[in-house]
Formats: sequence, C-alpha cells, structure tokens
Amino acid sequence: MKWLVLLGLVTFSECIVKIPLTRVNIMRKTRSENNMLNNFLKENAFRLYLTSSPGSNITTYPLRNIQDIVYVGNITIGTPPQKFQVVFDTGSSDLWVHSILCSRRRCSSQGLFRHRESSTFRPTKRRFSIEYGRGRMQGIVAHDTVRIGDFVSTNQAFGLSMEHSWFEGKPFDGVLGLSYPNISLTGGISIFDNLKNQGAICEPVFAFYLSKSKPEGSVVMFGGVDKSYYQGALNWVPLIQAGKWCVHMDRISINRRVVACNDGCEAFVDTGTSLILGPGRLIDNILRLIGATKHHVSCSTVNTMPSVDFTINGINYPVPAQAYTIKDSSGNCFIGFRENPVNRSTETWILGDVFLRQYFSVFDRGNDRIGLAQAV
Repeated sequence: MKWLVLLGLVTFSECIVKIPLTRVNIMRKTRSENNMLNNFLKENAFRLYLTSSPGSNITTYPLRNIQDIVYVGNITIGTPPQKFQVVFDTGSSDLWVHSILCSRRRCSSQGLFRHRESSTFRPTKRRFSIEYGRGRMQGIVAHDTVRIGDFVSTNQAFGLSMEHSWFEGKPFDGVLGLSYPNISLTGGISIFDNLKNQGAICEPVFAFYLSKSKPEGSVVMFGGVDKSYYQGALNWVPLIQAGKWCVHMDRISINRRVVACNDGCEAFVDTGTSLILGPGRLIDNILRLIGATKHHVSCSTVNTMPSVDFTINGINYPVPAQAYTIKDSSGNCFIGFRENPVNRSTETWILGDVFLRQYFSVFDRGNDRIGLAQAV
C-alpha cells in the first residue's frame, strides 16, 4: 500500500528528528599535503556507489561537511555506547564500521568497534563482502544496540570490518546505508526499516540538507520534512522502479544545448558520492565546453563559466559554476565532474553532493519517489 501524500511532513515539524552533519577539515598547509584534495578526487571521487549485488518523530541529525567532499554524522553502537562517524549513504543498504577484528595495521587509525566492551553485543557466523566503486570491505555480521540521535534500534544487524581496501585513512569510521533492503549484503534488516517497523518514525521518509561551504548546518532528517531548509515547492520524481534511488533524467544542457543524456537516461541520487559522475566521453565533452583543462580551471574564471542544467521530470535543475567547482586551501579550482568508474550498458549518471548541495532532497520510501527543491 502506498502512503498518502505527505502533507503532514511539512505541517507537523515536531514529528521530525534531525541529525546534524558537520565538516571536518582534511586540508593541510604543508606542500606534500596540499595535493590531498586533488588526489582524493582523482583516485575515486569519493565513490561509495555499490557495485555488488545481493544473493514517532522527524529527527534532524547534524552531519559534518568535510571540505565539501564528504558529510558524516555521529552514531553510537553498543552498551555502553561507542561513538562512530559514518557516511549516511543512499547508494547502499548496510551499516558497517571498522573494528578491532581488522587484520590491517592501518585500521588502527580509524575509530574501531570493540565488541568485548559491549554487554549487548551478539555475534553471528555470517560473513559478507561489499564492493564499492573503488573500495572493498569484508567482515562479519553481528547484532547490537545502535543509536542515531534519539532513535534506538536494539538487536540491530551491522557489519564489522575484518579486511578492506581504499578506506584506510579516510575521515570516517563506517557507512550507514539508506537504500532499499533488497540490495543488502549483510542479510539483516536495515536500521531505517527497523525504526520504521518499530513505529519510531512517523512517516517512511528521510531528507538531506547539505551546507554549501560551512562546516556546520548540514542535516539528515527522519520521519518528515522541515520546510525551513528549502524554498518553493517540492518537485516529486517517481523512481524508475522500487528498490533503488534511481530516477529518469530527461537531458543535460549547457546554454540550452543538450550535451548529454540526449534520449533520456537514468540518474542515481546518491549522498555517498561527492561529485557528479557520468560516462567518460560525455564528461570530457562537458569539461571542454566549460573550458576546463584536465579537471582544472583558473579560479578567476569561475564567475564567467556556464551553468550545467539537469532536466528531471520536465523541470530544470541548474548547477552553477560556483557549485561545481571546488577550491582547495592553496587556491586551485577543480571541477566536480568525474568519469563513473563503474561501466554500464546504459547511460547512467550519479548525482552526488555537488548536485545535492543545491537541492534539498527527500527520499520517500512510502511512495517510491524523490522530492527536490531549491535549498536555502
């Protein structure tokens, strides 16, 4: 059964639970570390997009904006609670964190879950593996008490990393997936579905507001929508099919000229990806048209560069140059478009944080749709 139109989500703000997201500054002032942003983007564009396939309040929660590259928020696991910074990712379904079971010495730099210190920890013998765009994680499934703000999910299934690649040194301790349960690789019920089934969430929706540059101010909210984070109306877009946060996109244009997605294409709306990703030849064409050289531009030209317009369900969503360029601590400007490392038979785009900083996004599980509106 589909849920009724979410009028109450705008009206009854006391039903929303908000989780703050905050920025961590990963940039440094030494010469060797000044290239961190460029290398970070060049390696994998912070791509969490999943490549594996599986065999009663609105709560606002703060997220940390890490140099406009990644947004993380705090959760706790265990009794007594152990705190972790995780990426709230709409491109995957599982919750996992680094643990003391990890066999790599480099894991010691992360926040590690210590299962022996939790009285509510319950192990299983089930193993799992997750392949991301460029990263990989293997581990075991366990159960424990997980807290997100005021929400408490007891006996929650989650993953403990034992082996991983790419994730070492990254400024987060794990990933909290918010996609549909059908793509879960741990085999457990996701934390969002657990909270929904327990009646802890008023409506089966969550929403993101991502700050454009400030460390503070970003939030993920559960159970409804706080209208103060956007202006105008929410434009609802149906999913191509229930089971993944993917919509039909009409076209991509620059100065009213179609430059990609000519005959329509699919677009994943993905909070676990920092940039906008697409097929390599089309990305190269966009870079050429905006005057970029190998993903770089002179910062002095940003104000003269064109917007890139994404048309979805008949509505244009322009992303101005000020939004798709990223300036590092040494004054270099990089373009927030990259080739999707995952090859697909159909033209597919990933609308990551570069797009989502411009547009407040609502993920409506009850009606299998995404809402977009101009962020304040």
